[in-house]
Amino acid sequence: MHVAYSLLGIVLIMALAFLLSSNRKAIRLRVVGAAFALQAGFAALVLYVPFGNRLLRGAAMGVESLLGYAAAGTNFLFGPLANPEIGGQSFAISALPVIIFFASLISVLYYLGIMPLVIRWIGGALEKVTGISKVESLCAASNIFVGQSESPLVIRPYLAALNPSQLFCVMSVGLAGVAGTILAAYASMGIRIDYLVAAAFMSAPGGIFMAKMIMPDPRGPHADESNVHEGHTPPAGLAAAALNRDDLTHQPGVHVDEVEAVEHEEEQPANIIMAASQGAQTGVKLAVAVGAMVLAFVALIALANGIVGWLAGLFGFEGVTFQALIGYIFAPIFYLLATPDWGEALQAGSLFGTKIVLNEFVAFIELGGDAGLSARTVAVVTFALCGFANFSSIAIQMAVTGSLAPNQRPVIAKLGVRALCAGSLSNLMSAALAGLFLGLA
Repeated sequence: MHVAYSLLGIVLIMALAFLLSSNRKAIRLRVVGAAFALQAGFAALVLYVPFGNRLLRGAAMGVESLLGYAAAGTNFLFGPLANPEIGGQSFAISALPVIIFFASLISVLYYLGIMPLVIRWIGGALEKVTGISKVESLCAASNIFVGQSESPLVIRPYLAALNPSQLFCVMSVGLAGVAGTILAAYASMGIRIDYLVAAAFMSAPGGIFMAKMIMPDPRGPHADESNVHEGHTPPAGLAAAALNRDDLTHQPGVHVDEVEAVEHEEEQPANIIMAASQGAQTGVKLAVAVGAMVLAFVALIALANGIVGWLAGLFGFEGVTFQALIGYIFAPIFYLLATPDWGEALQAGSLFGTKIVLNEFVAFIELGGDAGLSARTVAVVTFALCGFANFSSIAIQMAVTGSLAPNQRPVIAKLGVRALCAGSLSNLMSAALAGLFLGLA
């Protein structure tokens, strides 16, 4: 029964994407078919095939080991407070230091040239298999590791010249995925690491699939790719590592002297110690932002629950909360994807609604607690929550991408809600595929 429901859920999600499409006749089956095959194929490999599942568990063990090293720094800094038996389980102590450690680690990997090599390899594979442009594929690959705030830097020379379909793909993939630093923080909250890793890799083809379903490019995948505006500044740091020098200087309107000038525009790490230090400083800023965001949003949702409960009480309804109302909106979807149990579907729908209205951090905090859900529902919900698709992320994309390409701000604002739908549907598709192959296993 689980398999049949999951298949029905997959068809329903595809139908929703088709209904949202801006140009159904322009949908290229070669692109969307290949992207969906990659997403489904990866899910089958790591969740159903024994060899792939062992690889996934090995990757999860690696992340667990890294979390142990992060704990060494946390214990040194906070002392007895870092011990849950003494100081209690604190989000600020258990999750936020992990962000700082992983930001520093990723900065070191970029300095050593390991991360750019992996991004180019995955991006090249996405380009060849799906047929999308190199710009879109590189951005999708980088999203697996660095997230929506940093990945636009990888394609900074081309942002101003992207057509709406290409920009929509960049936005959708960003909303569908999560950053490696944040993913580690989820794991520190008790969320299963193997599911998080699988969801992160599935987000790249999943975001492409939904983007090219909802806003296909009638002019082809490489339209306007070489039309880089005269005088547009190439990237430094992260972007210069992902797009090599030839990629930049061979583009019309991008000159060697501009590349050389921008390479010295921002301070580059002189050695591995400086790279680690710069990454840690970036991680501190991110950790502070995440902590402030979680504090504010948890308080706001408590306020919303109180207001809704008070209003419902005036009409004789007890126990009604804002989160419960959200749960009713998404419960039918999770009834198909997770379990034919209406009570669990309501809880799952509430978590997903919290993710969209607030953010995934708040939803994962609730999931990491004693949610009382079955193992299958927890697995499916984990895949559904693993993405940046929420309303605040639209503002983040306008700020980040808009600052790199000011001419694209009106387009980003116009496409924001539709990109949110694409990212959310990508997360739901990953959840449906996870439910399918876990059911088969």
